[in-house]
Amino acid sequence: MRYITTNDSPAPDLRGIADHSWHPRGECHGMAPARADKLFFHTPRDHQAIAEAKSLCGRCPVKKDCFNYAIDNQIRYGIWGGLTDKERQPWLAKLRKRVDYGRVRAALHGRDVHLSTAERSTFIHHANLRGWSPELVAYLLSADLEWIRDLMREAGHVVEDRDRYWDLEEDDDGEENDDADDTTDGPCRLQTHALIASLGKAA
Repeated sequence: MRYITTNDSPAPDLRGIADHSWHPRGECHGMAPARADKLFFHTPRDHQAIAEAKSLCGRCPVKKDCFNYAIDNQIRYGIWGGLTDKERQPWLAKLRKRVDYGRVRAALHGRDVHLSTAERSTFIHHANLRGWSPELVAYLLSADLEWIRDLMREAGHVVEDRDRYWDLEEDDDGEENDDADDTTDGPCRLQTHALIASLGKAA
């Protein structure tokens, strides 16, 4: 499964919400305000300004940071990260459904990353499987504790329902219940406790 890994690489270099340290490295840094407005907040159909701004963004070392900043803050005007407002519209429309596992992993490492609804759900699922407390998750997500408790309870029910559906519940002696026909077609069966143990080793 996607979240079972032995990856022991360092925490991802993903900037948090309030991290503006990338600004001074931008190609547009220090540009006169009037010129910046003309290039990046151009008048409609000013193709020359758009082309010049895109050329500047094309060689900018922090273009991705600029793009992420505009998406995370839902900025709908101007050129950010080399994209015009119209070019960013599809990204903004899908923002709630965006799932970037690099962002989820950064949040799991304690970075103040603004997660989409889908990314937050993935975060809650991982935190529940790792046995994290609701207090820790609420702190990492800067969210209401009772709300996080409800989300983690729902995540736990999802795992329980999955095991019950696939008849993976364990007997009292710790052995897997194998009453179901082993020849039944379906996805590879995974035991919940084995999954949690694997995640514990990978963490």
